[in-house]
Amino acid sequence: MTDPGAASAHLDLFRYLAADERMDYIAIMSRFTASLLADMSAATVVEQLEHEGFSLSQDTIEARCKQLVRWGNLVPSLRDARVSTVQDYLRARSRYQVSSLGGRVHRGAIEIIEAADGAREVARELLGEIADSLSEVVRLLDVPRSADRADKLAGVVTTIFNNQRLFTASVTDFYAYIAGVLSRFDLHGDEYAQFKGLLLDYVDLITADVNRHAPLIAERLATVSRRLDDLLSVLDSVARLELGDLGTVERSGGRDRLDWDQLLQWYTGSGQDSGPAQLRAAAGQALGQLLANAKRMLHSTSTGYSRRADLLRLAAWFQHADDVEAHQLFAATFGMWSTRHLSLGPEEPDARVGPMTSWLVADPIDVPVSLRERGSRAAKGRSARVPDISRDRAMVEASVRQEAERNAMVAAELSAAGYLDGAQLSPQARATLLDELARLLAADTDSVTNHDLGVVLHAVPGGSTTIISPDGSLFVDGYQLSCRPVASTWGEELDGEVG
Repeated sequence: MTDPGAASAHLDLFRYLAADERMDYIAIMSRFTASLLADMSAATVVEQLEHEGFSLSQDTIEARCKQLVRWGNLVPSLRDARVSTVQDYLRARSRYQVSSLGGRVHRGAIEIIEAADGAREVARELLGEIADSLSEVVRLLDVPRSADRADKLAGVVTTIFNNQRLFTASVTDFYAYIAGVLSRFDLHGDEYAQFKGLLLDYVDLITADVNRHAPLIAERLATVSRRLDDLLSVLDSVARLELGDLGTVERSGGRDRLDWDQLLQWYTGSGQDSGPAQLRAAAGQALGQLLANAKRMLHSTSTGYSRRADLLRLAAWFQHADDVEAHQLFAATFGMWSTRHLSLGPEEPDARVGPMTSWLVADPIDVPVSLRERGSRAAKGRSARVPDISRDRAMVEASVRQEAERNAMVAAELSAAGYLDGAQLSPQARATLLDELARLLAADTDSVTNHDLGVVLHAVPGGSTTIISPDGSLFVDGYQLSCRPVASTWGEELDGEVG
């Protein structure tokens, strides 16, 4: 399992690719990875970049190199610089080398940057090489032990796993490209014909090679697995790098049992663990998408044709238009006029949406699934039945009736309590009293009337009020509270109670 701390440190190796000064960092790292074990100072980097037309000051290069050291892409060089003057010593005292992981990250980044945005050819010829190499492993295991035999066996094993890694990577990239192309809604005409031939011919060729070589590879892998202990012992006898407690060593493929188990599982597994099954499923999915595109182009009720040519012509108009014409053209093309709800369209789901509401802040319109996903405007299905709302209406009426009964009980309890200091109220009545007290304090008055409940809450400044409930007591400091029905003349009663 990967150490989270180590993974976080490795993520810093990629930070220079997303920094604001990424072009400076990429140029510097390219100079350090251009040759084997490049050992350079900032002055040397400046001179080499000037030959390429990249002008940066020495102080800037020095700051960039120090930042790359902090990220782990570069390491300080420990080699003593041979200089004849103090000035040369000051220039050469800070020298750097590319780190192991920093070089790997940059080489991979440059490979991605320079990669063509197109299809990658599948290295299907490697399947036959893998089968031949497995038979060579079996042959070398029968040869008497020798140093030359161990080196040859190690080379063959490394070749097997490198070929397998290259084959799976090329297949993954190829089908990713095919999926990206077939997902285009504007695929039509000559492009569609080309990709149809690609899928029907090249994909079939890949599938045929896999079906031909996979059983043979699986059979020879099973033979090697039966002699895996002998193979691993021979590979362990080959001279290798040992760092002990100083650090871990990343070994080549095929040096432990897990590598061989995973390789055997790829060719003989079932479901998602089987490589050949995954390839066949990917080919079937690609062909299915190709047929879906064909149906889309032939369907008379859908869009049925590509708007690619129209969009290219529109782009040409935009290119030759000034600002005023471009705004008019955009509004006429996409209907982006000023927001006005003048026609009687469907009811807005939000009552706050008015004639001056912009589409930027209004809720989006619900687009039917058939139009959103398949571009089909044809009506699907049949008209739904008029729903029977009698049960829902009865539930709503019952709920309203229960709420009215609760409000009546709370109003009666508050009215009966009168002067509230020391009164015992239910939790529901206390909650209603708190709501009315909040209204009274917000209005900054001495009384507040709730016409729905038919009660009036009166507050006299001074003193305090304690209300007792089963789940706790409420203490109101600074006010003497009392509650009466709306129709009562509670001024006289209040004077009597307070007096």
